[in-house]
Amino acid sequence: MKILICDDHKIVRDGLKQILAQYNEALVIDEAANGREVFDLFNKVTYELLLLDISLPDQSGLNVLQEVKKKWPETYVLMLSMHPQEQYAIRALTHGASGYLTKDAAAEELLLAVKEIAKNGKYISQSLAHCLAFQLNNDNNQAIHEKLSEREFEIMIKIAAGKSLKEIGDELYISSKTVSTYRSRIMEKMKLEKNTDLARYCIENQLR
Repeated sequence: MKILICDDHKIVRDGLKQILAQYNEALVIDEAANGREVFDLFNKVTYELLLLDISLPDQSGLNVLQEVKKKWPETYVLMLSMHPQEQYAIRALTHGASGYLTKDAAAEELLLAVKEIAKNGKYISQSLAHCLAFQLNNDNNQAIHEKLSEREFEIMIKIAAGKSLKEIGDELYISSKTVSTYRSRIMEKMKLEKNTDLARYCIENQLR
């Protein structure tokens, strides 16, 4: 199986490679540190599985997911994130991900997810199944936040967590002014006025 690991931290990539080394089948593992490197490698190699971090320095991992599934639909994508499942998992699955794991998951769960995806094309943990059930029961109509772009959604989560424009800009490698522009778009689309309104919305919709 040919696997590509995309994460901007080498220590994380090395850790994932060590875990995958326990897989009982022969693996070819390549690495990428950002979205651009993912596309460069995909243009040269056919990968069966992409382990993709949701937060990348050059673009949102969700954007990378969408592009990969559009150009290479046969590739399975397992999203990895430090964010709780409630924030991004359903959005990732909607865009074609085969599974979603938080980075604090046990090594055994990562191996299980890889095996299940290789066998059945999907991995849904019990906790994620609960999130999906909650979403189905509570979202008969499209939620307002679903109108946001991937970058807007990412910034909304960070604002709701109480981070400043500068902190968000530093994390996403963009200027505070750009973050402020995104914030204005988010508030307009969400029909909200203050950061506290945004935080309340995210809590009520289990997005933080």
